[in-house]
Amino acid sequence: MIKGETAHLPFNTFVTEPDGTIISSSHGKPGAVVTNADCCKKAPELFDEWERLSPSAVLAAKNGQWYVLLNGELEDQRMLYIVVDGGWLFELRKRVRELDKYNRELDAIIESSYDGIYITDRHGNTLKTNSAIERITGIPKHYYIGKNVRDLIKRGILHESVTCKVIEKKKTVTIVQKNLNGKETLMTGNPVFNERGEVEKVVTNIRDLSELNQLTEKLRQARRLNEKYKEEIIRLKDSAVTTGDIVIKSKKMLEIYSMAERIANFDTTILILGETGVGKDVLVRNIFQKSSRSKKGKLIKVNCGAIPKDLLESELFGYEGGAFSGANREGKAGMFELADKGVLFLDEISEMPLNLQVKLLRAIQEREIMRVGGTKEIKVDIQLIAASNKDLGEMVKKGEFREDLYYRLNVVPIHIPPLRERRDDILPLVYHYLARYNEKYKVSKDFDRELKNFFYYYHWPGNVRELSNLIERLILTVPHQLLTVHDLPEEYKKHLDDDPEKDEEISLKEAVERAEKKLLQKAVKKYRTTYEMAEKLNTSQSTIVRKLQKYNLSIENNS
Repeated sequence: MIKGETAHLPFNTFVTEPDGTIISSSHGKPGAVVTNADCCKKAPELFDEWERLSPSAVLAAKNGQWYVLLNGELEDQRMLYIVVDGGWLFELRKRVRELDKYNRELDAIIESSYDGIYITDRHGNTLKTNSAIERITGIPKHYYIGKNVRDLIKRGILHESVTCKVIEKKKTVTIVQKNLNGKETLMTGNPVFNERGEVEKVVTNIRDLSELNQLTEKLRQARRLNEKYKEEIIRLKDSAVTTGDIVIKSKKMLEIYSMAERIANFDTTILILGETGVGKDVLVRNIFQKSSRSKKGKLIKVNCGAIPKDLLESELFGYEGGAFSGANREGKAGMFELADKGVLFLDEISEMPLNLQVKLLRAIQEREIMRVGGTKEIKVDIQLIAASNKDLGEMVKKGEFREDLYYRLNVVPIHIPPLRERRDDILPLVYHYLARYNEKYKVSKDFDRELKNFFYYYHWPGNVRELSNLIERLILTVPHQLLTVHDLPEEYKKHLDDDPEKDEEISLKEAVERAEKKLLQKAVKKYRTTYEMAEKLNTSQSTIVRKLQKYNLSIENNS
């Protein structure tokens, strides 16, 4: 009966039991998908793909061809299947899936945008937003969906609509406005046209300008601070006395060099005391250059600690020919004779043997010497400058240095303080040696602020010599242009936290007052009026006047 009923259909058909077993088939057109030979087989097993789309339709594939199987129930729960071409449906489903994928990707892109994105139709009805809109406006994104931008204006959420302007002008429009949060936003609306050139949608980009303004202000502050640092560097350079190797800014060193210049033309004996590396040699050269003796004689330096004790006498006083084994036949002039009409500098005088100190004392007092192995006195016209890194007074007490020689040398004592006690000189010296070694080695390196701070607070046991050596070492060994504390040798890194004031326990109020006074001390030197100070320090003129009185400071007398 079934065969008779379905034989006239132009489609391939087949009937199954409720369990899917095929019981009959019509051949339909030639090349039928299901034939009578397939009876007693399960229908899904005949196909390579079998996907039920609905209770009345199945999408199936066989031998690379796709079919739609339309089914309906017969009597006794049997099922009739009509087989039609399904290639079109397969392609349609493929396209739909691709579109779904593209839509998901587009949604993800829109959602990932840091700026707010707002999409409306041609009438201004909201179609889509992203989560950024919540951060910018403080309103959940789902609130906007379906609402017209004109309603948002009426409710006070928007002051004006960039969407309406785009629809009206049919071009990109940008406006700036504040939202309910008080945030300033930049809103740019872009039209999307259809094939007839009509506005189909409007896509608006919303950017939070308050964050940008904050970053801009931070950049502005950083630039102001940088300019301030530059000005401070220039001020330090300008305020420091720099001549050759002489770089001084501290009050104490300025006093020392001023006094040295005053006594340079007097033939008095000078004793220079100070730690190793403080610049005793530099001071001696300066005295010599300022002296009229520089035009008549030489500066002769003798390091008493570097010459073997048994040779020191002949080096100082010279010797006659044949005075001792190996001596020059013609004899040799000593340092006293070579320094005639000039300056004799005896460095590390504390290392001179006691037996020679007697002879040195006589040479200083009488201004005459006798060569080793000689019999006649030789007159010498010298100025004697001695230097020591040891306390000669203590050595006298211990019997290690002659008292009479000490007092003969100590006519004009000059004590050069260590670098850690004249920190005002440190940064000018840093800039001096940086420029020197940059020029010497044909480079253009620089130090960052943190490294300069380290230079300032480090205790410098080797004083100026150590500072110079470290800077030269850094310039030669570090490959990059801007040097930081991370480039310091390991032996210095353990001192990175050195700060003379860090262990001092003070109250918060004292710390604030100390910083406040320091800032005002700089300001009174830099600005001419209290009004200018107030403007630069971002406070009132009355506050400046009160603070100056508090710390006993004034522009006229910046003590």
